[in-house]
Amino acid sequence: MGYQVIVSPSARRDLRDIVRYISLDSPERALQFGGLLLDSAKQLANFPEMGRVVPEFEESTVREIIVRSYRVIYRVDHENRRIDIARFWHGARGTPRI
Repeated sequence: MGYQVIVSPSARRDLRDIVRYISLDSPERALQFGGLLLDSAKQLANFPEMGRVVPEFEESTVREIIVRSYRVIYRVDHENRRIDIARFWHGARGTPRI
């Protein structure tokens, strides 16, 4: 059985802001992209170490996957079989706070 994937409040805010921004041009594409980000995060339930270690943090439990221009940053908790999505972060924004 896979890991539980939890989306943190800060990641939820990130996702909301991303969808709102894209919806200024295309509401339909905004919803599709928001769904793509969430679907990508859900894949981590079965492949928790799919992403690379985040270079800025150099912690083996803090990892990321790249979805287009966005970084899905997460923590892996093997003991509790849990993935905590910390941020959905645009790559051009610099280093995220987690």
